[in-house]
Amino acid sequence: MIYEILLPAIAVAVVVGIARHKLRHEFIVSEGSTGLLYHQGKFAESLTPGRHVRWGRHFSLAPIDLRRTLMTIAGQDLLTADSVGLKLSLVVGYQVADPVKATHESQNWMGDLYHVAQLALRTVVNAVPVESLLSQRLEIGGQLLARVRPEADKLGVTVHTVEVKDVMFPAELKRAFADVLKAKQEGQAALERARGESAALRNLANAARLMEGNPALLNLRLIQSVTAAQAGGNTLVLGLPGGFVPLKNGGPRPSGESVPEPTSS
Repeated sequence: MIYEILLPAIAVAVVVGIARHKLRHEFIVSEGSTGLLYHQGKFAESLTPGRHVRWGRHFSLAPIDLRRTLMTIAGQDLLTADSVGLKLSLVVGYQVADPVKATHESQNWMGDLYHVAQLALRTVVNAVPVESLLSQRLEIGGQLLARVRPEADKLGVTVHTVEVKDVMFPAELKRAFADVLKAKQEGQAALERARGESAALRNLANAARLMEGNPALLNLRLIQSVTAAQAGGNTLVLGLPGGFVPLKNGGPRPSGESVPEPTSS
């Protein structure tokens, strides 16, 4: 009698367990992502981060990362406006803004974004001379961003930044730029030396005019030089005017004048 009661209950429990296993679907969406839920291959809804349970059959989930990230456009062989060949790479900062649009309207939205940035790079670089490319990298990044952003919006992606990463020249062009830079530095050094010499000459000319108008300054300068020589332990030799010889009593006399002999008292 007990078995007759338990067997149907057990059978019902087994059927419910099997149905629960096959019909109950649990989905977990990570923070910073969204989940595109499909039922029998058709888009059903977008799931926010967290745990979600759906009942039925033939459900599937496609997670889409919504965080900001970077894409590197590898070195591209390009020609500048002045026909200089080089390689240039980019870094594109982007974020998926409309995951439904990005997934459903493009077979490969990342590949499409890569090609959009690649074409914009070729268009901009072909119109810029090489010197401007080196000195105006930020401005060129702004031009690239203005070209890439509208096309990325069509893909459901928001582009935040486009920056020039590397500019690679052929070896012979690198040597030419190095020679130009060296010549500029040498010319700048020669100019600074000439400016210093001109300033020194002007100072000497001003000092000469000042001493010419005030002879006392010349004597003062002579005293300063003697004092500096003595302080440095140097020997200073001064020339005396011709016709004068030193005397024992300390006074100079003209040449030719006899010196009286001392007399004894």
